[in-house]
Amino acid sequence: MKVLVVEDNQRVSQFVCKGLREGGHTVDHADNGRDGLFLASSETYDVIVLDRMLPGGIDGLAIIEALRRTKNRTPILILSALGEVDERIKGLRAGGDDYLTKPFAFGELLARLEVLVRRAQGGGAETVLTVDDLRIDLLAHKVARAGREIALQPREYKLLEFLMRHAGQVVTRTMLLENLWDYHFDPQTNVIDVHISKLRQKIDAGSERPLLRTVRGVGYRLGGGD
Repeated sequence: MKVLVVEDNQRVSQFVCKGLREGGHTVDHADNGRDGLFLASSETYDVIVLDRMLPGGIDGLAIIEALRRTKNRTPILILSALGEVDERIKGLRAGGDDYLTKPFAFGELLARLEVLVRRAQGGGAETVLTVDDLRIDLLAHKVARAGREIALQPREYKLLEFLMRHAGQVVTRTMLLENLWDYHFDPQTNVIDVHISKLRQKIDAGSERPLLRTVRGVGYRLGGGD
């Protein structure tokens, strides 16, 4: 997932951003309403975590209303210390998709975000991806090839999922940097090559049919021919 977190409380924002990044997700953060609205309007995200009360002259509800007026339908999880029923109703009626009160458990936050993203993808989103004899169970977070289970690190898993969702297509380094890594990485970094190499070793080990190929000077392709 690519997530925008708009939260001015430093402790909360660090807690949320750290947890999401450790899970292999890409995170942008804004600590005020103006920057939050700018990022939400100018970038594409899978989901937004939005605090109700923000500095910068624009609060969370104003951000939601501004986005919905421009037909921006990015799922929004409102995060707030205002837990009264009336406040939750205000948030949902303004255009929020879910409402979570502080304090909260990170596990619940992550589960709610995953539900919002699946719902935005069409409700009946795929739960299993397959390419040849390689299989990902998206609900159980398990990967197997020809029945052999493969243990992946969180970033490797996200990389494989992205490649499988674009199976047969050439995926460029820029696409991977924008969707799986934070923008502060230097485009010339070898971080992608390192992760691709590790992933290739794990999914192609012992197989006569390598699935993950490098397209010289362009990027990478999973499946889809020689």
